[in-house]
Formats: sequence, structure tokens, C-alpha cells
Amino acid sequence: MTATEPGARFDPLVILAALQRAKVSFVVIGGVARVLRGAPEATHGLDVCPSPAAANLRRTMAALAELQGEMVPAKPARAASKTEPDPAIVDWSTSAGPLKFVRAPAGIPRGYQALRSGATIEHLGHGIRPAVASTADLITMAAARGLPKDRALLPQLRRILQLEVSTDQLVATPAPPYEIPGRETDRRLDL
Repeated sequence: MTATEPGARFDPLVILAALQRAKVSFVVIGGVARVLRGAPEATHGLDVCPSPAAANLRRTMAALAELQGEMVPAKPARAASKTEPDPAIVDWSTSAGPLKFVRAPAGIPRGYQALRSGATIEHLGHGIRPAVASTADLITMAAARGLPKDRALLPQLRRILQLEVSTDQLVATPAPPYEIPGRETDRRLDL
């Protein structure tokens, strides 16, 4: 199956591996990032926010060549819609499914630089370790887009964020000193 055939099997791990082999700097956003953070949704494409550095663009083109990437022409704006296609978003068709580069995600004016500061490296197996946007940034992007699908995701994302914060607080809370029985009470062992 070629990159341009409709119904190409979506395999985000293949795309991520190719980007990683080419040493592309990016942060995973969109549906795949939400799934990696715990949202129960299905997604059929990979969205990433790439570093704007010129060297990164060259590395990106090398990865796209490996993936047999073909740029998808921008869709014309619908007559009912007042918005025009966003030049900061470029869609690609690859041998492993759709890939979208988003230079300036909604609600994140500094794009890659801002996302990178909150992103975490996630271990997905087979040596694949992408930077994934934080749940807080995913909430910001969904709220800024304001589409019905995004609004429907907000309660789930907020709950995921609550769980992340709760877990962080549990881990960050220092354990009380442990007293060793049979020793002087002023000698304590902090575990």
C-alpha cells in the first residue's frame, strides 16, 4: 500500500520511529498524545509540533522520505466557514498513515518551545521515546480550538490532570521519620 492510497494502515509507532531515527525534534500533540495521557479515544493520524530550526526541517524531510511521505494539498475553506486553511499546519500522507505538522497549535503561541518545556519523554517500547505534550497543554489546545469534539474531551482531560496531580503529591510527600525500636528516641532513620 502506498502513502497516497486511502485506508493506509495507521501505525504511529512506525512514524515515530522514523522521526526518531532522523533525529527530528518534535512534541506529540493531538489524539495520540491524549491517548498516551490516558484519554479513551480512537485516532487515525499523528499530530506533532516540530522545532522550527532549519536543521530540524532537513531531518524532517529525511524522515518523510523514509516514510514515502507525500504532502496533502490544503483543503479549500468551506463556503459556510469564514476560516481559511492554516499555513502553519501541513498534512502528509505516509506509508504508515496520516502525519500532521502543526507549527503553532491553538492556545500555544510559542509552539514547540512552550510545549517542550512541559512535555515528558514517554517510553513506548522498541526504543521509541517521543516527547509528549503535557495534559495541561492538551487541555489548553482543546479549549482554544473550541470545536465540539474538543469540548467533549475537556472533562476527561481535566480528570486525567487531577489524577496526575494527585499522584505527584503522593510521591512528593516526604515519609515521616521512622523510629527504630529499642534505640534512643532522638535517633531517627529517615527512609
